[in-house]
Amino acid sequence: MTFAIPKCAMLTMGASLLFTLNSAIAAGSQTTQADSNDVQADENIERITIQYRQAYRGNIASEEQPQAITMLEQDLIQDAGLTRFQDVLDFSSSIGRQNNGGGLWDSFSLRGFPGNENMPSGYLINGFNGGRGFSGHRDLSNVEYVEILKGPGSAVYGRSEPGGTVNIVTKKPQYQTSGYLKASAGSYDQYRIEGDFTTGLTDDVAFRINGALQEYDSFRDHVFSDKKIITPSVRWQINDKSSLLYEMEYLKQEQLFDRGIVVLNNDFNTVPRSRYLGEPDDGPTVVEASGHQLTYDYQLNDDWVFVAGYNYRDSSLEGYSSDAELSESRQSLYDDGTTLTRQRRYRDYESVDNTVRFELSGTLDTGFITHNILMGADAYYYELKTALYRYRGEKGDYAIDIHNPQYGGPQPEVSLMYDNNETQKAWGVYLQDQMDLTDKWKLHLGARFDQYKQSIAENLKGTFSEQTDSRVSPKIGLVYQMSDNVSFYSSYSEGFLPLSGTDYAGNPFDPEESKSTEIGMKFNGSWFDDLPFSGSVAIFDAEKSNILTSDPVNIGFSATLGEAKSTGVEVDLTADLTEDLQASLSYAYLNTRTANEMINPDWGVLIPEGSPLVNVPENTANVMLKHDLYALSIDGHIGMNWRYIDKRLGDSVDPSFVLPSYQLVGLFANAYITDKLSVAVNIDNLFDEHYVASSYSALWVVPGEPRNFKVSVKYDF
Repeated sequence: MTFAIPKCAMLTMGASLLFTLNSAIAAGSQTTQADSNDVQADENIERITIQYRQAYRGNIASEEQPQAITMLEQDLIQDAGLTRFQDVLDFSSSIGRQNNGGGLWDSFSLRGFPGNENMPSGYLINGFNGGRGFSGHRDLSNVEYVEILKGPGSAVYGRSEPGGTVNIVTKKPQYQTSGYLKASAGSYDQYRIEGDFTTGLTDDVAFRINGALQEYDSFRDHVFSDKKIITPSVRWQINDKSSLLYEMEYLKQEQLFDRGIVVLNNDFNTVPRSRYLGEPDDGPTVVEASGHQLTYDYQLNDDWVFVAGYNYRDSSLEGYSSDAELSESRQSLYDDGTTLTRQRRYRDYESVDNTVRFELSGTLDTGFITHNILMGADAYYYELKTALYRYRGEKGDYAIDIHNPQYGGPQPEVSLMYDNNETQKAWGVYLQDQMDLTDKWKLHLGARFDQYKQSIAENLKGTFSEQTDSRVSPKIGLVYQMSDNVSFYSSYSEGFLPLSGTDYAGNPFDPEESKSTEIGMKFNGSWFDDLPFSGSVAIFDAEKSNILTSDPVNIGFSATLGEAKSTGVEVDLTADLTEDLQASLSYAYLNTRTANEMINPDWGVLIPEGSPLVNVPENTANVMLKHDLYALSIDGHIGMNWRYIDKRLGDSVDPSFVLPSYQLVGLFANAYITDKLSVAVNIDNLFDEHYVASSYSALWVVPGEPRNFKVSVKYDF
C-alpha cells in the first residue's frame, strides 16, 4: 500500500540512518484532540517510515560495521548546555584539542593524529566535507547528533586522517509543527538566543529553520566572540519513491584574535589566565561562511536505493592580530622576563568547495551468501586563497609589558609575506560489499580509486606548480556475530590525504599516506532487573607517513619526511544503573609517537624518533551520570560530568615543556516548570581548576575557562 506523506511526522534516530520520519495515518477514522493536554489517539493506526540513509554507509547498521563508532546525541548536547561543536567532542576520549588558530576555529586530533596545525580540522556534514576552509566555530543549533567513525575507512570515505572521521548530522524538516525558543545568560556577560521551528507547508513539503544569535565576552580581558547563524531547510516528497532535501546555512563570526598567555620556565602562573597580550585596537577578525546541500533520494525497489547529492561551501577570514614573536633570538621576554616582542599580522583567506556524489546501495543474494553492496562516485573542486601580511621588527619593537600591559600604542604597517592560490580537483569511485557468509560470520571488502590534480600559484614569487596523482585505498574487515548481543570484529584499511604547499623546488608535496589495523568487540543487553547497557572496546595500531618536516638539505623549506604511529585502547560504555540513574564512560589510552627522526618545519630542530606529538594525552577519561527526577514528580534531570586529561607535550621543539594533567567537574539540572516552559542550570569547572586546554609553544598557550555558570530558559511549542 502506498501513502502520501502527511503533515504529522516525528524525528527518530537510527544507527545506520541519517534520521527517520514516522508518520501516522488514521485508518477509517481521524484522530481528534480533546484539548492541549489530552490527545485521544485512534488505536487503528498504520505507520510508514521514510528513511534518509547515511552517506557512504549503505544498508549496514553501525553495530555490524567492522570499526568503532561513537554517537554523541542530542540529549548530551542539551544536558551539558553545549553550543559549540568543539565542546561536544570533549565527551569522546579519543579526541584531543589542538592549536585553535587564535581561537577562530575548531581543531582536534583523533586517536592521536592531528591534521594540519595551521588549518581547521576536517569533518563531514551529512557526509559532505565541511571542515575545509575557514568557517569559524561550528554551532550546534542545527545539529541532531555527531558520530565519530574511528579508523581511516578510506575504502569508502577517501582522503581522510588515519584516526578517523567526524560526521555531523543536522536537524531535518518535520511535517508536525513544533519548535522552541531558548534564551541563555552566563558568566562573563555571555548571552545567547537560539530558536528552532518546523512545520509541514503542504502534505508533501516540510520546512525547518533554526539558528542562534550570541554576544559573548570572555574571562580573557578584552576578548569577545559574537556570532550570527541561520540554517533553513526544506523537504519535498516528490512521489511515493523519491524526495528532495535542500539545506542552507549562513554564519558570521566576529572575534578578537587571541593567542593566549605566555609561560616562562614552566611556570603556568607567569601571568593571570585572564591576561590578554594582543592588541584590542586590532579589532575583530571576521569570519563569514555559507553552505548549500541538495540531496535526492530514490527508492528503486524494496532492496535498492539511489542517492545523489551536491554540496557548495564558501568561507572567508579577514582581520589583524598581534602575536607573540616565537623566534628566541628576536624575543625580548627571554632577556628581562617582562617585555614581550610581538609581530603584527593581517590575514585575508578565502575558500570555495564544490562536491557532487552519486551512490547506489542494496542487497543481493547469490546462493547461500547475502551481499550488502554499496557503490558510488564523487568529485570535488576546492579553491583556497591565502594572503598573509606581516610586520616583524627588531627585538623589542612593537612590544608589551606582560605584567602591566598598556594598549592603544602606535600600530605598525604590515607588508605582504605571501599570497597563494591553490586549487584541488579530484574524483573517486568506490565499491564495498559486506557479505553475510553465515548467520554469524560477515566479510567486509572495499576498495576506492581516487585521482586528483593540485595546482598552486605563489603570486609573490611569481611561480606556479601542479601535480596529478592517483591512489587505490583498500579495506578488509571480518565480523563474528557471537549472539544477538555480542559481536567481534577486525579490520585493516589504508588512506591518503593531499597536502597544501610546495617544497624548495616549487613542487607540490606528495600526499600523506596512512594505514590502520583494529580489533574490537561490541555488545548490548541487560543486567540487574533487566536494565539496559551497551558499549564497545577497540584496540588499534595506526601510522601515517609523508608528514611535513623541515628539509634537512634546503634550510627554510619543508619536505615530506616524517612518520608517526599511534597504538591504543578505547572503551565506551553506557548503562542504566537503576531505573532513574544512567551512566556513560569513555576512556582512551594512546601511545602516539614519531616513527623516525624528523626536523620541525618551522624551526629546523631535530625531533628524535619516539617523541610524543603535541597536545596528545596518553590517558583520557570521561564519566557522565544523569538522574531522573520523576520519583519526585518533577519532569527533569540532575547530573554531573567528570573529565580527566593526562599531561601532554606543549611544544614540539622543546621536550621539557609539558602541559599539566587536569580534572574538570561539571553539574547540570533541568526541569519543566509547565508543559512548555523549562529551566536549565549548568556549572562547569566546579572546583575552578587552573588548566591549559592546548598549546603551540610556551608563548602561545590557551588557558582553560575558570568556574562558570549558565542559566537557560526554554519555551517549547
